[in-house]
Amino acid sequence: MAALLRSARLLPLSCRSAVLQNISRHEAPSSVAAKALSRAAARAHRQSCQVRLYTVATQQKGSTHDEPSSAVRAKQAQLFDWALNKLDTSVRRTGRITKTLLTRIFEDICRTGYPSSNQALLLLRSCGSLLPELHLPERTQIAHKIWDKLQNLGAVYDVSHYNALLKVYLQNEHRFSPTDFLAKMEAAHVVPNRVTYQRLIAAFCNEGDIEGASKILGFMKNKDLPITEAVFNTLVTGHAKSGDMENAENILTVMRGAGIEPGPDTYVALLNAYAEKGDFNNIKQTLGQVEKTEGNLTDRDLMQIIWSLSKAGYSQYVPEIVERMRYDRGYVPDAMNLCLSLVTQGMEDTAFQVLKSFPAFPADGPNGDSSQHGNFFLRHCVNVNVPAGKLKQFCDGLATANLHSSALQFTLYCALESKKAALALDLMKIMKEEGLPIRPHYSWPLLVDYQKEKNVQGTIEVLKTLHELGIEPDVDTYTDYVINVFEDAHSARRLLQENGCLSDTDGLKIAELRTEARNGRLDNVLSLLSSPSMCPVDAISFRGSLIAGFKRSNNVEHMSKITELLHKDGRYSQAPSGPTEAVGYFLYHLIDSMSDSEVQAKEERLRQYFHQLRKMNVVISANIYRGIRNLLDAYHVPELIKDVLVLVDDEGKLSPSDMQKTPGLKSPELEEKVEQLKAENKPVADVLKQLIYVLCNDENLQKALEVKGKYEADMVVGGYAALINACCRHDNVEEALNLKREAQRKDSSVALDTNKYLSLVKVCAKHGRLDDAINILKEMKEKDVLIKDTTLGSFFHVLNGVAMRGEVETVNRLLEVIVTLGLAKPVANLCSPVVTVHLEKDDAPAALEASIDCYKKYNCLPRLHDVLCKLVERGDTELLQKAMDFVSQERGEMTMLYDLFFAFLQTAKYKEAKKIIETPGLRARPGRLQWFAEKCITGNQMETLENFVEMTSKLFECDRDEMYFYLLKLCKENNEWQKADAIWTKMQEENLIPRERTLKLLADLFKGNGQEVPFDVPENWYEEAAAPKNDYSSTSSSADALYQKKIFALCKNNNGKEAYGILLQAERSGIAFNASVYSSLIKALLSEGYLEEAIKVKERAGTHIKGFALNDAANSLLIITQVRRDYLKDALSSLRTMLESDMVPTALAVTRLVQGLAMKGDVESIQAVERMMAGIGKSIRLSQMLFINNRILAHVKNDNLDAAVEYIEPLLIPGTQTVDVPVTSMAYVFRKLLEERLDSALEKLSAMAERLANQFAVYRPATDLFLQYVDAGRVDDARFLLQRCSAVAEQKALLVAYIARTAQNSGKSWKITSLLDLIPDFPEKDVAYTYLMKCFALENDVDSAKALYEKMKAMNIDTDELFLKRFAVLLKDAGEPLPFTEPPESFKFYADKLRQEKQGHVSEDEH
Repeated sequence: MAALLRSARLLPLSCRSAVLQNISRHEAPSSVAAKALSRAAARAHRQSCQVRLYTVATQQKGSTHDEPSSAVRAKQAQLFDWALNKLDTSVRRTGRITKTLLTRIFEDICRTGYPSSNQALLLLRSCGSLLPELHLPERTQIAHKIWDKLQNLGAVYDVSHYNALLKVYLQNEHRFSPTDFLAKMEAAHVVPNRVTYQRLIAAFCNEGDIEGASKILGFMKNKDLPITEAVFNTLVTGHAKSGDMENAENILTVMRGAGIEPGPDTYVALLNAYAEKGDFNNIKQTLGQVEKTEGNLTDRDLMQIIWSLSKAGYSQYVPEIVERMRYDRGYVPDAMNLCLSLVTQGMEDTAFQVLKSFPAFPADGPNGDSSQHGNFFLRHCVNVNVPAGKLKQFCDGLATANLHSSALQFTLYCALESKKAALALDLMKIMKEEGLPIRPHYSWPLLVDYQKEKNVQGTIEVLKTLHELGIEPDVDTYTDYVINVFEDAHSARRLLQENGCLSDTDGLKIAELRTEARNGRLDNVLSLLSSPSMCPVDAISFRGSLIAGFKRSNNVEHMSKITELLHKDGRYSQAPSGPTEAVGYFLYHLIDSMSDSEVQAKEERLRQYFHQLRKMNVVISANIYRGIRNLLDAYHVPELIKDVLVLVDDEGKLSPSDMQKTPGLKSPELEEKVEQLKAENKPVADVLKQLIYVLCNDENLQKALEVKGKYEADMVVGGYAALINACCRHDNVEEALNLKREAQRKDSSVALDTNKYLSLVKVCAKHGRLDDAINILKEMKEKDVLIKDTTLGSFFHVLNGVAMRGEVETVNRLLEVIVTLGLAKPVANLCSPVVTVHLEKDDAPAALEASIDCYKKYNCLPRLHDVLCKLVERGDTELLQKAMDFVSQERGEMTMLYDLFFAFLQTAKYKEAKKIIETPGLRARPGRLQWFAEKCITGNQMETLENFVEMTSKLFECDRDEMYFYLLKLCKENNEWQKADAIWTKMQEENLIPRERTLKLLADLFKGNGQEVPFDVPENWYEEAAAPKNDYSSTSSSADALYQKKIFALCKNNNGKEAYGILLQAERSGIAFNASVYSSLIKALLSEGYLEEAIKVKERAGTHIKGFALNDAANSLLIITQVRRDYLKDALSSLRTMLESDMVPTALAVTRLVQGLAMKGDVESIQAVERMMAGIGKSIRLSQMLFINNRILAHVKNDNLDAAVEYIEPLLIPGTQTVDVPVTSMAYVFRKLLEERLDSALEKLSAMAERLANQFAVYRPATDLFLQYVDAGRVDDARFLLQRCSAVAEQKALLVAYIARTAQNSGKSWKITSLLDLIPDFPEKDVAYTYLMKCFALENDVDSAKALYEKMKAMNIDTDELFLKRFAVLLKDAGEPLPFTEPPESFKFYADKLRQEKQGHVSEDEH
């Protein structure tokens, strides 16, 4: 084998049959392996008889399926992107995925019925070491299940799938026959490649079968396939497994002889071999050798040695390996996965040793308590059934090591979550012995299963255990989990008393009342409420149950008498607002809980009910009446309103609503109306203005000017504004300026809107009226005109037009005026014309000076790339060095390197570019990489793009699929399928998983050139179904093309109304456009809120293009616009139509709709939207919290506070959640309540938040409310809440996250200061002060920044480099001396550095 390896340099492709024959002939082994192979041969022969390859079907296609619809294909592609992102996020964050996540994605893919090959590859690759929480056989079993199922569904498997399955077998130590595996591939007509053979060699070596490995090596040599370092590493393992450590060690010498220097992976293979033998002396010796030659191994390498030692039974050596850890970036997730794997294999003691070695975490609480570190370990121990006694030892160990402050409570939570009743009860007893509190709701997860089974004995046993622990069930426990198990409440009371586990009889009575009400047994409810023995209880506590009973019952008499009791019996009306409000709210919630059909069906019964209440002198307030009236009106039962009206206690407070809208008139009618009013000597201003509007909208400028001249004395400013805008659209600058002067003579204080001013500026600049343009800009500032984000684009076009004419002084003057007046922020795009004017003159030095001057003035570097390219082309190294020094100093070294890299690439200086991109420590910046790639595509620079993609192959965190997609995109545009084929081969060599869009692009290119597609890909899913497009460009006149170009340009610049005018003008000339023009215009109009105009354009498009329909984006904009106009029913209908048409709305559209429904209190419609989005909500990243929070707000809007609490409270309490996604934040709800001053609702939900915090240790709601108080400036309320819930101050993660968010905007420093004043012992003051300094820097508050710096020095708090950088820049800008040396790098550099340091200490806390 030595000769074989030494002669192996470039080794070729193979043939399947030849390999099988070569292996089966059992040729003589090579010289180096001869001694070992005689023993290995017999052993390998026995093993080959024992093991089997998991059978794979020989046919590549599964069962025949119909072709999927476009909607299914679209969902399939969205599902793959979602799955890839979900798995990628999980792996990046934790280094692993969970079985639940993998199974969920697998089942979702199967549900589509059309799995792609890419999806199959993604799932298969996830079945190995990424599942550390599963036993090795179970991982392989999942892989087999995925393989079979997806193949049956039609997935096509190629060599990459077989290689992935091989990798899974190796990672899972699955024993199989490599020979049989090759035979199966041959039967499936799949050709093995180099990767296949390398992994088959690994399979032989893992069994110590050197002979089998040597056969494949010989075949690789004959076919010129390269033998890489990875092959040598597996041979080290193979010799060691066969017991031949001498040859294992000699492999390193053979590698050097073959010209390959042993790397870290080789040494790790050798160290693992020593570990499996328990040879710790050689381990230490080899580690010492590596430190002298190769440097230290990574922490991940050392963890492999720990794994090998532990598996071999030599865990006594683990502490010494742990001591060698360097705690590199990413240590914690890797160590977590090692711990999980050890626990899975039953080596939890060794895992605990590793866990305790985690780097020290900062104190989280004011008393130095630590947070919950080690949750992952405790949860997994529970899952693998570690006994309670041992769990107690681990919990004590975590507490002693200051890693966990509530380990026992969390372990109990895990036991309850996994429904391990015996373990949970044992842990409760341990907690009782430790003096820890036990809450009644801890028993709910145990009781819920007994409730489903009607297991009386099991329920009693749990209650008895609680009773022994001194815990009495509360009302909710009795209602939801106990009473329903028994035949009735009486038998429940009797059996519980007999077993000695009933102490709180009042709680059981209230639970009985709730149960009877829910079941509609109102006679029993009346009896209970009338009983003198009934305890006092506010009706709020059983209102929801009572409403349910009323809806189920037909007995008006019982309903009336119960309502009378609620109104008159003081036991049930304990709120300060009194019985009238309580009963009123009850009636409102009763009606609100019913659908329109229910109300209509029960109209007569409700009328009798209301009349009975009137006879009983039950009254409601006028405010409650209005709410009920609105509901009944919406339910189309207006006759019932009169019956409710008689219940109002003071009808004098009611006021009729008589607002009506009338339709507008058309221009001829308006003109006639003006003449009529004028003849009658009546005011005509309003009608005249409306006439001007209509004429301008119809683009009848000449007629509008004639009307203005005829009735000039009656003109108002609004009419002038419409005329000015029309003149600007028609390029009539003189008339526009004259109209503006006339309007100012009538009213000098009047101000036009932003669009009118911008139109004037644009037309003045176009005609050289720059002084007039500047005067208009000044007027905009003087009159405080609202400046929108879209204004920036208009300013740029004005400046760029001047720059293209070469007017240096003019463009500088205009920019200075715009920025000085504060009309726009000086961003790079706006400032770029001051550089463009020099580049157009080929004056690179002046362009560089202009760019640097912009940075000094405005903190931006416009067109720097173009300037650098000019300098590189000229070979001006002196100026280039100056530019790079400046960028490095101001923006950091990494930014400078990217700028220089792109400049060298652009100018074909590839050697220099390669040196730059290989700079150690350089990381991928996706935004910058995308910018340059798209620049190459736009310029058709294939050579540049190819070199760009190749040079970034080893760039850290570079998305290789994204890079190859850019390259293939350019191939597609140039129709170069041969080049694309070569690119596809390179992609396979990099072993990357291409996304669906990449495969689709490549497949289209192959098919378009009549080539066979070498992989399976779905049909076209993303192109919109539309009618055949007219060849507009080939048949239209130049005027038609000009109209189309104008419309596209205006739409791009967010000027949809003007584009609409162009469309009308074109259609009057008999011009029709293609679908893309109409679609662009509709989207532009909708984005600007012009709903009626957008609908008109859609109708016009439908008359010209058969089957024209809005696409997903346009329909989403339509929904948003309808919500903005308060057309909620129309918006809901639009959403339903979209989904029925297999379209996918944007998350923003659904969000706006749900929020609008919440403001109207429409709970039913919110639930309807939630049901509609159940299938695709996750694919568009729609949070479940959207529906939860807005349902709460809807209940609040309906004054149904009890329903809001009843809905949200079970979702917050652990063990009672009824939704898959836990409630993460109520901040949105609290913010809305504060903004709208809904104090009663705020008080109710505040009480709930405090109850959850104090009784159930659920602190998130209270913390959310506390932070919203701080954000709203209600410091006293925040302080009182903190006094009642002191644990809020210990919620470090939420508090720090709030501070980080607040620091993003200027003028918010007072909020952070208030928070720190409220919590003097803030757990991470250094972090808070860093963000506070950021606020002071944004506000240019030098005095506060100085005081903060001195305060930190006095408190001996270390200042990080980012803090000092911000402080230094602030002082320099203020012209003050620096009391320290300024950190030299950029803000971004230090921010990235801090982020990397934090990621190196990733918390293993799992939620």
